[in-house]
Amino acid sequence: MAADIEGLVEDTGARAARRLLADARCVLFDFDGPICRLFPEGRSRPVADRLRRKTEEFGAGDVLTPQERDTKDPHVVLRAVHRAGRNRSLPGLLSTLEALVEAGEVEAARTAWPTPDADTLLDLLSWRRTRLAVVTNNSPLAAEAYLGQEGLLHHFAVIEGRTADPGRMKPDPDVVFRALQGLKLRPEDAVMIGDTSTDVEAAGRAGVGFIGYGRNPEKRGRLRAAGAEAVLGSYAPLLQREAAGRGVGAVLGLRTGSVQGEGASPETA
Repeated sequence: MAADIEGLVEDTGARAARRLLADARCVLFDFDGPICRLFPEGRSRPVADRLRRKTEEFGAGDVLTPQERDTKDPHVVLRAVHRAGRNRSLPGLLSTLEALVEAGEVEAARTAWPTPDADTLLDLLSWRRTRLAVVTNNSPLAAEAYLGQEGLLHHFAVIEGRTADPGRMKPDPDVVFRALQGLKLRPEDAVMIGDTSTDVEAAGRAGVGFIGYGRNPEKRGRLRAAGAEAVLGSYAPLLQREAAGRGVGAVLGLRTGSVQGEGASPETA
């Protein structure tokens, strides 16, 4: 019964996602998750540890809470130091930590895991002449490095990421507005694909449509709890419908076999 309910919810999410994409002039992709897994299997922890050690070296270790001292997410540490810097002089620390995070992210891009079928979706959207942009809390250099090595960089007109001010990271909509400005499009022209509650909030505050991508039931549940209605567990439903209804796979000569499932054709998948 639970599986049936999950399947029904997934079908509803796929239909909602298709409707959003049909009307979109541009799609704004979060990077880590919707395009690749930048730090799979907890590989971000060494970066977070480097930030904690540097914070201690600056004599500011006390600004971190117990949770921040244990997190594997370097962005949590970066945000904590930024927050503490509003009430305490920490000269040079924030910029030092930013450089460490950026270096770790660029290095991680070399071994990031591609999100299944993301490349095919990008091909499809480009074929449809949908404008594409990256809107990420990661360094834009990491996104550029990954997309370049995977042969996907040409799809994107704009890549916007973390600035020197961690306070402007999502859920602040700043990165979304910067991407729209670069594309010279309005919020109502755009749909964002993201995988976290902060993505949901940033999209809502910017006034753009939102499609949630969650690679497991827990992530999908968190996206729905944050208010996302169009939530996908994979990109396959979008690609199957396009391949079956319009022959896009044949037109593009793309990787549609990766989304058909075992033994299934686009028409029956």
